Amino acid sequence: MIACEEIRQLASRYAVALNHRDLDALVGLFVADVRVGRDAMGREALKANMAAQLRDGHRTILQVSNHVIDVADADNASGIVGTRAEIERGEDWVIQVIEYHDTYARREGRWLFVRRRHHLWYGADMLQRPNRLPDANWPQSQTGKGLLPEIMPSWQAWHDQSPD
Repeated sequence: MIACEEIRQLASRYAVALNHRDLDALVGLFVADVRVGRDAMGREALKANMAAQLRDGHRTILQVSNHVIDVADADNASGIVGTRAEIERGEDWVIQVIEYHDTYARREGRWLFVRRRHHLWYGADMLQRPNRLPDANWPQSQTGKGLLPEIMPSWQAWHDQSPD
């Protein structure tokens, strides 16, 4: 249970660090050899990547909701974190519903992110209806319909078995 609570704190600390634009705190939540994209590695590369992503926006408010954690052993775990984001972009106030698929490792007695995969349910100006949005093609666009839930095998199986 202690491992789960320490891991749960990672997601909340990530949200607070991002909202406060404390990129040093944010990258400190990841393993030192974190992979960034296909070709970069390390916390400095992650910091540069995050700074570039945040440059276009003004305020962000990330709110962590569901957090399911599967502990594999004393030093490895995975999890899924539901998050609602509010993002100020110029005159727009964008709402995103996100699901992070995380991999965690305990290094030197501390749980850290190894990897965070961002999956978008949707992103839209708060005055739009999510079910009427075009595809987002995230990360190219912050707004539009994301790939969730359709990419989930359980969702596909459920729909394949549902009568029309």
